[in-house]
Amino acid sequence: MTDSFGTQLKQWRGRRRMSQLQLALVAEVSARHLAFLETGRARPSRAMVMRLGEALEMPLGVRNHLLDAAGFRAAYGQRTLHSSAMAPFRRAIDHMIQAHAPYPAFVFDRHWLLLDANATGKALLAGLGTRIGESFIDLLLQPGRGPELVENWVEVATHLAARFRLESTHLGGDPVLDRAATELALHLDPARTRDGDLPPVVPVRFRIGDGVYPVFSTVAQFGTAEDIALADIKIELFFPEDDATDQLFRSMAG
Repeated sequence: MTDSFGTQLKQWRGRRRMSQLQLALVAEVSARHLAFLETGRARPSRAMVMRLGEALEMPLGVRNHLLDAAGFRAAYGQRTLHSSAMAPFRRAIDHMIQAHAPYPAFVFDRHWLLLDANATGKALLAGLGTRIGESFIDLLLQPGRGPELVENWVEVATHLAARFRLESTHLGGDPVLDRAATELALHLDPARTRDGDLPPVVPVRFRIGDGVYPVFSTVAQFGTAEDIALADIKIELFFPEDDATDQLFRSMAG
């Protein structure tokens, strides 16, 4: 079991591009002891496994696997949002998305499955041809749907591909996100360049009816989450970039 622990530890250190000395400094352990843990010459305590998982910024589910490999029980649960223990967090999520009205707000899981939305968000989803319980990634990857829904599709696809790769890297590799990034990359134009100053953010210019409506967004997640499902939740809040989009959202909310 210790050998398996050492192998996983070394692999994750490599994913984070950290030397043994760098990890030892962050985890406040001697580099010699860390080397012994990786080779199996030393057995970690439960506290040491938790400390290394924190230092390597491992996803909570992966930390459970590391604990199991070292011979300890899992530390992190995975409750559904409908469980009684999650009631305060459901209220917090509902407060955030409802308070964001009249602008759209969405709740996603780690694979960008739509978990919830406020009234404006649901109206926008209907206009885009999707709904709660469906995958935002699957919507974008339908043949021809990206350019149909988004006027600046190449620009947005470039940013989404990078975003999905970054999220996958943080998770230590995720097949769903990797597939999405690979398929989005097919839409990119390597020769495409942009002249002039870059904008503060890249807007998403949605095609809705006969108009084009630019939006930008911010993503919120729970800090210090100790539950696997809760740590994966993303709350995305959309904002209008011009008056026409503002009026559209207000009409949707009404």
